[in-house]
Amino acid sequence: MPSALPVGDPVPADGSLPSAAAARLPGRRNRPLGLYVHIPFCSVRCGYCDFNTYTAEDLGPGASRVSYPDTLISELRLARRVLTEAGDVGRALSTVFFGGGTPTLLPAEDLARILGAARDLFGVEPDAEVTTEANPDTLDPESAAVLAEAGFTRVSIGMQSAVPEVLTTLDRTHDPANVSRAVDAVRAAGMQVSLDVISGAPGESLEQWRHTLETVVDLAPDHVSAYSLIVEEGTAMAAKVRRGELPDVDPDDQAEKYLMTDALLGRAGYRWYEVSNHSTGEHTRSRHNMHYWTDTDWWGAGPGAHSHVAGVRWWNVKHPAAYAQRLSADLSPGHGREVPDAEAAALEHLMLGLRIADGLDVEAHRELPGAGRLAESELRALVDDGLAEAGALEAGRVVLTLRGRLLADAVTRRLAGF
Repeated sequence: MPSALPVGDPVPADGSLPSAAAARLPGRRNRPLGLYVHIPFCSVRCGYCDFNTYTAEDLGPGASRVSYPDTLISELRLARRVLTEAGDVGRALSTVFFGGGTPTLLPAEDLARILGAARDLFGVEPDAEVTTEANPDTLDPESAAVLAEAGFTRVSIGMQSAVPEVLTTLDRTHDPANVSRAVDAVRAAGMQVSLDVISGAPGESLEQWRHTLETVVDLAPDHVSAYSLIVEEGTAMAAKVRRGELPDVDPDDQAEKYLMTDALLGRAGYRWYEVSNHSTGEHTRSRHNMHYWTDTDWWGAGPGAHSHVAGVRWWNVKHPAAYAQRLSADLSPGHGREVPDAEAAALEHLMLGLRIADGLDVEAHRELPGAGRLAESELRALVDDGLAEAGALEAGRVVLTLRGRLLADAVTRRLAGF
C-alpha cells in the first residue's frame, strides 16, 4: 500500500498560503519555480514500491485515465490563482517533472496537453528542463517524437536492472531489451536520457549488479540515478521479508555495491552530484531534483503530491477519486500542511547540503536561525576521519568523501549533535 500521509494543519478550502509565506515570496522571486505533476497509474504495482500509485484504469469520476488530465489541469488553474493572490507573479517555471506511477501510460498527447496548460498558466522559461518518467515498454519513436515536439527535454527511464531474475524479484514486468529501444527512441527525438537503477534487491549478486552497471554504461545515458533498495513497511516486499520468503537487505552488500557504482560510473565519465545521482556534466544534472535539495519552490500537482513554497509545505489527498471530488467542487485538494520551525529547517538544510557534491556552505548554515555553530574542531575532525574533503573545507564548504557518502546520515547526526 502507498505510504501514509504525514499529520499536519488543515489546508484552507481555497488553498491560500499562510500570510507569513506570502510575506516571504517577494524575496524569493529570483529563485527557481518548479512544477511536479503526479500521474498515479501503473500497469503493475511493484512489490518494493510505496509510492502513491494505482493499477486500475478507472478509479471513479474524474480519476480515470481518460478524465485525469482535465482534473489535473484544474489543479494547475488553482495553483496559478493561489500563487497570484499571494503576490507570486511573473515567475515562469524553470523545471517541470512528470512522475508517478508511470506517466507514459497516458497517451503522449495527454502529457503534451498538460504541459501546454502549465505553459499557458505559468509560462515556461526558454531553457526550462521538462522531464517525464517512463517505463521502457511504454515508449516508442512516435510517442517520443510527440513529447519532444511538446517541449519535453528529458526522459527518465525506469530500467532498475539488466538481469531478468532481479527484475522478477522487483515485480518489474518489462523486457530488458526494451530499455535500449526506449533509449534509442528518446535520443532520436533529441531529448536527454536518464536511467534509473536499483541495487540490493534480495538475492542480487555483486556480479549481477556489475552487469547492470556495465549495461548502463554501454547505453551511454546523460544521467544515472542509482538508488539502494529500501524495504519500506507496508509493501508486498516487506511482507515477504517478514515471512522469510525473501532475505532482508544487507547493509554491507549495499555498501560494496555503492563503491562499485562510484568506481564503474566514474571510469565511464560520470560524476556524482548527489549521493545517488550521477551525470556527464553540470548541464545534464537533474535541475528539478536540485530544487528539492536547495530550498527552492515547487508546486506538486496530483493525488498525494507534495509542494513547498516560501517555507510552507503541503500535501494533497491521496486517492485519485477524492482528489477529483475536491477539485470538481472547486476546493483545494490539499490534505495538510506545515511550516517547519527554525531548528527543523536548519536540520534539513544541513542534511540536504551534505548530500550534494556542491556541499554545505558553512557560513550560510551558521547564519540560519536554529542552526548549530558547526565548530571548526568538529569540521576538521570530519576531514581527519576521512569523511570530508580537506580542500573544500578550506574554501568554506563541507563536501563528503566517498566514505563520507556511505555514512552521510551518521555525519548529519554528528554535526547536528544527535
